[in-house]
Amino acid sequence: MPKIVITLPHTIEENEAKLFLAMKLFEIGKLSLEQAASLAGFTMRGFIEILGKFKLPVVDYAPEELEEDLKNA
Repeated sequence: MPKIVITLPHTIEENEAKLFLAMKLFEIGKLSLEQAASLAGFTMRGFIEILGKFKLPVVDYAPEELEEDLKNA
């Protein structure tokens, strides 16, 4: 896995930067849930809970798709 070096302001801790990077990469679909949780240093369950606190969806499901699936269930 490639490594990067970033100099952070004193107000941001390394674990906080990893968490926000993981959340953003997950949100835009660049990382899976498992990959993002690992990058952030959390279990999948813990990462899901954090996503909830930040109002980020765990599942990207369009309302129209959900409606259609419910009709066909």
